[in-house]
Parts: sequence; C-alpha cells; structure tokens
Amino acid sequence: MMELNLSRLDFCQVATTSQKCMHLLPASGRKDPLQKILIGDQSGVLQLFNMKKRDVNHIFKTLPSTRISRVCLGGPIGGVKEKIFVAAGPEVKGYTKKGKQFLTFATNLSEDIQSMHVEAADLLVTGKYIFNHYRDLQDINYHYSTDEINDIICLPLEKAENQEIVTPILACNDRTLKIMKGSDVLYEVEVPGPANVLELFCKDGGEQGDEVVYGTSDGRVGLVQITSVSPVHRWTLENADSLGGVVSIDHQDITADGLMDLIVGRDDGTIEIYGFDEADEPLRRFKQTFNESITSIKAGKVSHTDYDEIVFTTYAGSVTSLTTEPQTKEISVGGEVKYSQENESKIQSLRKEIEGLQKKVLVERDRYQSLANSSTAISAVPGFNINEKFVLNRDDASYSLSLELQMPIDHVLIQSDVPVDLLDVDKNSAVISFSACEPNSGNFLLATYRCQANTTRLDLKIRTIEGQHGNLRAYVTPRVQPKTCQMRLYQIKPLSLHQRTHTLDESRPTSKLTLTGQFSAAEVHSWVTFCLPELPERVPAGDSVSFQFVSTFLGTQLSCSYQKGEAVFLSDNISTISILKDVLSKEATKKKIKLNVSCDVNDLSVEHTLTLLHPKLEYQLLLAKKVQLIDALKELQANEDSNLDFMSPEYRQILENAEQLQLEYKKQPCHLERLYGMITDLFIDKFKFKGVNVKSKVPQLLEILDNYNMENLKHF
Repeated sequence: MMELNLSRLDFCQVATTSQKCMHLLPASGRKDPLQKILIGDQSGVLQLFNMKKRDVNHIFKTLPSTRISRVCLGGPIGGVKEKIFVAAGPEVKGYTKKGKQFLTFATNLSEDIQSMHVEAADLLVTGKYIFNHYRDLQDINYHYSTDEINDIICLPLEKAENQEIVTPILACNDRTLKIMKGSDVLYEVEVPGPANVLELFCKDGGEQGDEVVYGTSDGRVGLVQITSVSPVHRWTLENADSLGGVVSIDHQDITADGLMDLIVGRDDGTIEIYGFDEADEPLRRFKQTFNESITSIKAGKVSHTDYDEIVFTTYAGSVTSLTTEPQTKEISVGGEVKYSQENESKIQSLRKEIEGLQKKVLVERDRYQSLANSSTAISAVPGFNINEKFVLNRDDASYSLSLELQMPIDHVLIQSDVPVDLLDVDKNSAVISFSACEPNSGNFLLATYRCQANTTRLDLKIRTIEGQHGNLRAYVTPRVQPKTCQMRLYQIKPLSLHQRTHTLDESRPTSKLTLTGQFSAAEVHSWVTFCLPELPERVPAGDSVSFQFVSTFLGTQLSCSYQKGEAVFLSDNISTISILKDVLSKEATKKKIKLNVSCDVNDLSVEHTLTLLHPKLEYQLLLAKKVQLIDALKELQANEDSNLDFMSPEYRQILENAEQLQLEYKKQPCHLERLYGMITDLFIDKFKFKGVNVKSKVPQLLEILDNYNMENLKHF
C-alpha cells in the first residue's frame, strides 16, 4: 500500500456552508495556471478567490443575501465550464468568472431549491419532492417524487449518442436512484442506503459517460452504470469502520499513478482517498478525520502548479486544503524548529492579527457589560444554527445523533420520555453525568454532556426499545453571552429499529394483520408513518401503497400494503404485528374511526423468530459468562506466578482476550436484557392473540433463559 503524506493548509473562514457549495474554477492558461476557489455560504455571500503565496486574493465577493443552497458550474457541450450558477431560495442566479451577474431566474418551485445541476442549456432543479427541468429557461419536464430528493445529476451530453436527450438521475431517500426520461421515471436503481450525493465517475462518467458514483447517508459508496434498459452495479464499498454519511465525492490522481483516485468527504469530518490499481474495487490509501463535518470537497491545483490539493469546506465555514507539496521545516541540533523566512513572517503577521482581535473582543465585552448594567439596555438573544443528524445504523441497531454548531458547545442536556440506552462513542470527549429520574412522571432519562473547550460537534449513540414510543429532546447551549439554548425534538417511533428495504424473503412463515374501516389512504399513511421511520410525509400517488421493512436488530421482515378502507401487514415476528395492532387501534380511536381488526397468527413464525434470536442469545450468554470468569482467572494467575500451563486452552484464551471481552461487554451493557425482553414479549404476544394471559409464567420463562437450551425454550 502506497503511503500518502498530505499537509494541511488553512485558507480562510466564511459563514456556515451547505452541501455542494464549493467548486474549483478551471485554470485560465499559462498566464493563470492555478485554479480559483468559489464558495457560496448560508449568509448569501458568493466569493471567488485565488491563492497568491499562501495569501487569499479575492477576485469578487457579493453582499449578504438569501441563503445559498447550491453552487454549480456550467458551459457549452465539450467546452470549459466557467459560468457560475447559484441556487438561493427559489431563484437561480448566474455570474461570470469576473463577478458580473448575467442571470436572475425565478423558478416556479413553491419551495426553496434543495439541489441543482447545469448541463449546457439545461437547468435541473429539485425541491424536497419536486423535480423541474428547464431548457433555455423554459419549463419542459416536471416530476413529483414519492420520497425526498437529496441530490440530482445528469449524464454528460458530450458523450451521449443524442445530445438533445438529457438523462437526469435523482438520489432519493427511499434507497433508490430514479433514472428520468422526460417527466417519467424510466427505471429505479436500488442502492444499499438512502443516497445522499451523486457524482460522475472520474469527473466525466467514465469511458461511455454512463457511470455514476453515489454516497449514502449511512456511509456506503458505490458505482453504478446507467444503461438505457437496466442498471449494472459495478462495486459497493461497505462502511466497515462505522464512519459518517457521505456528503461529497470527487476524483483526482492524487497518488500520481496515472489513474484517477476516488476522494470521499463525510459528515463526521473524515476524508478518504481510494486508489484503483489493478483491482476492480477501489482500495483505501488515505484517511484523516477533522473535528468538523465536511460539506464540499474538490481536488485540483490551487497553491502550486506542480502539486495536487484536496480543498474542502466544513459546516462551520473553514476553507482548508490537504496538499501533496512537502511542508519543510528545519530542526536545529537543540531540537528547535526553524521555519523558512516566508513562513516566519507569516507567523508573525498572524500573531499580530490574533492580538488585535483579542483586544477588539475585550473592548466589545467591556462595552456590552456596561450596557447590560444600564437600566435602558435590552439583551438580545443571539441566534445560531444547528447542523443535526438523527439516523438509524443498520450494523448495530442504534441511532446516531450528531449536533454541530459554528461556535463551541458548552453543554447538551438529553431528556427522554421513553426508555433508551446511551452507548459509548469512542470519539466523544465530553463528560457525561446522569440525573435521577421518575419514570412514573414520564421521564426516563436525564443526562448532561459537558463539552471541552472549542468542541463544536457532539456525537451520541442511542438504542431504543421497540414498542416504546415517545420523544427524545436535546437542549443545546453554546459558549456565548448572553446564555441561550435551543431545543431539538426527535421522535422515537413504535417500530424504531426497522429500516426500509426493497426485497423480502417470501419463504418465511408470516402472521397477518388486516384492518378495514371508513378511513382514507392519507389517514392510514399518517398512522403507518407514526409507527415506522424512513417514510415520506405525504402519501405516494396511486390507488394502493406498499412498503417493505427489515428489523436491524433481529433481521425479521415487515410488509405494509394499504389503500382506502383496507390495510394489510405481514411479518414473521408476532411481536411486530402486536405492536402495530395496538398503536394503529389507538390512532384510529383518536380520530373516532371504527376499525375491524383481524389477525391470522402463524405458530411457525414463533419458532422462526426464536431461530433468528438463537445465535445472538447464545453469543451474549457466552460473553457474559466469560466476563464473569475474568476476575477469578486473574486471581488464579497471580497465585500461580503467571504460569498458565495448568489452565485449559479455553480459560487461557479468556485471559489473553480479557481487555477486549470487557470492552465489548461494556459497549453493549443491556444487550442480554434486551434479548430476554424480546423473547418474553414474543411469549406474551403469542398467547395474547389466543386470548390467554400468560404473564404469571414469565418467571418460569426467565429461569429457562438463565439455563438456556434452544430445545427447552421451544418446548416451553
């Protein structure tokens, strides 16, 4: 594996930025061989600058205006893309590379533009659900998506057989890429997670111009070939290290091996470089994590004509690069670092600038204190934006909550009115303290995270219990004066650990729940949305609707099909059917709608669910047993002066892996209790459908679980 040494260079600071709001303009030629950096931020400022001897040299900078949500480059087919297009609110503005505005176009979107792509005379824009296609600013195509649209791109016309036909691709939240033909969906491409970002492979779509790289919100990256008939999946990179969601992708030959490398930016601040070499799938060559989430990433030549750089922006507005240029510093005999004269003078000027800013801050603070003490002054609450994410991880069936601010976080208070577990996060340096709660008053969790100085991002992991639903609240307090706080609300759904899927195993034994009554499709959709995550807010078009789900914790399946007056739910887990029956009945009662409920329970599905639980339960019981033995084995080891020959290989292995076993057990503190709870619920639910109350037999069931044997459990 080739070792990559990249050095960090900080360019400047702008306001908070959104995804895909930074580009590198092409170099102008011999007179101007370096690329310029173009950035649009959330204060509405668009600026273009280049680097001259490591100093920022502005070419133009607009005044603050509407928040900029996207920045694109456009140009003629096969020509240089140097025209600048900016999406702000429902408008698209066009600028030349010298900063002259040549276009203001008000789209007919009733909402703000979320994503945008420009290809020759074609402008593609999307809102949350709406896609519009304009040619020469004339509206020619329109599509209403069944789920949220996260990004849009189109295949390059330069390599297209017919340059009149544009092929837009929509990245949607329902784990699909929608390939458009006019206003209709030609076909859908299933991807392993909610697609967050799209980029042409090797910047031009590969040899045929039909290859697209996608990144998902759960951290996967894949390459798909878009043919006129059906997609060809080339490769998929799994998120083995549980890194953040992919927000930006680019290509550049950073490794200087003659092949384009894949560069990936993630929302947890990680930047990765993948090389291709001889392999079909890319291999990771470089990884570095920063303490702010990445919003845009582009590679090119910015500071030096001989060295490639990866320029990236963060949510908080830092504009930084990773350069292949060696950053030399001389070390004298005494170990003292000596910088070049150029760097030394730069350090001195930065120190002076910092001292000047510190003096300004002190003067303004004193002025504020004197105003605050006067009787006429009114303290204004400072506003701040929170970059937040609350997503379910398929790998460990837990929710990741990330909160990021532009200023340092003082503390975050987490409160929940449903039972949840807070899991350890390795990169979280905050100090946590728990307060006593009264579950009877509807308060199950009260935890405070006190952050260290200059912490702008906090990552948490939360595990929920299915069947328990309510709200999780995060109260975020930044280090600003006067003190202010913002509350964020996250809904914990009854079937919170279920995730959307497109394929189900038809051979599994299933139980069936059927609801009939005087309800509309929109009403039943709102009830199902209340129960399950990852569903669109509005009911999809059509007479009937169907969705499929898989449990991330257990692997059981759920199929939902409904229309006006009827809803059918199929699952191989009786507990899932029981939760749906209880919650949907309550929701219908609130609306005063009479429901006819019928359940068809398949006893084989109970045995099937126990078979799925068996390996997890066996593993956790063995882990708990091993952890209990560690202290006793260590005591024996001490008495025998570290001679382990008398021990069996099994015990020796436990001692050798003691630290790893204890760490794993600590990371999943309530895993065994959770499995016990699921089996208990399964037992109660099976007999509840038969009209028998078996709660008195639960202690007997727990006794069997403590002396676990699969056959004894099935027989019970």
